[in-house]
Amino acid sequence: MLAQPERFHEDRLTAHVILTDVPEDIRALAALSDQAFNFLADIDGAIARRCGAQAARTIVLDPMLRCVANIPFDHPNGHARMLAAVLAALPEVDGHAGVPLLAPALIIPRVFEFAFCEQLVRFYEEMGGADSGFLLDRAGKTQTVIDRRDLVIAEPTLRDAIRERVVHRLVPEIERYFAFRATRMDRYMVSCYAAEHGGHFSRHRDNMNAGARHRKFAASINLNRDYEGCELVFPEFGQRRYVAPCGGAIVFSCGALHQVTPVTRGRRYAFIPFLYGEEEATARLANNALLADGETHYTGERDRLFPSIIPGLPGEPEGEPIVAAQSVA
Repeated sequence: MLAQPERFHEDRLTAHVILTDVPEDIRALAALSDQAFNFLADIDGAIARRCGAQAARTIVLDPMLRCVANIPFDHPNGHARMLAAVLAALPEVDGHAGVPLLAPALIIPRVFEFAFCEQLVRFYEEMGGADSGFLLDRAGKTQTVIDRRDLVIAEPTLRDAIRERVVHRLVPEIERYFAFRATRMDRYMVSCYAAEHGGHFSRHRDNMNAGARHRKFAASINLNRDYEGCELVFPEFGQRRYVAPCGGAIVFSCGALHQVTPVTRGRRYAFIPFLYGEEEATARLANNALLADGETHYTGERDRLFPSIIPGLPGEPEGEPIVAAQSVA
């Protein structure tokens, strides 16, 4: 495989070498590593056990991590020969299933009206964004890793205006098509991907960290259209690119692997919240203990989409319908 570097690319074919013993020369392996070919330490054998690999072997997986071939090193026809045959026969990523695949993402137009999109963009430009990023577990604690520039919206009237639109135009569609009733929204945040900074977001899942397991659905609401690039890709379902209309949303499971391609011209502005429910809110409180020092801790009163009445919560009336936030002019 090392003799055929042209075969490997992050979007086409990657190799992950699982090492169950400490290598003699770690620096030599590090020099060979990149996004498409890398080495993983598995000294305690945990990864090997999960793969059912009691002996040395090569396991070939499709983009959804389903097994295509399982070739032991002592294969009677020769390991290298069999592996070469399998790799040569692999289809293009977009055709790996034999039929075209679409990611389970919902595109909903007209969540924010154009004038409101412009208002949010102006607010970002007036206030200015700050370095932000994504959650990463390090040494057993969840912390934020800087990757882009975002503006967290704290102004109450603007937050209420956003919440009203989400409640009336987004929550019902999520319930209709995903059969999930969102009652909380994590993050009131406008994000800016700028071409001058190579704005993008590498592939990731939104609920893998202890501090993010409450997240059920991600929404990306486009606030402008005068840009190029910066499209959503779900690599498990091929290289198809997804774009929401201005004012519209793309909604998808937080467990879906996804990335944002680089913006090649202009700036893309987006409102990017996470939605979850009451059961997840309880779990989120418990996960405060797993946040690193400096990360904002969650309180049970935060993030409610229906702040007036939520049936079944301690200290609040039961048996009454959930009511939305009061309209904001």
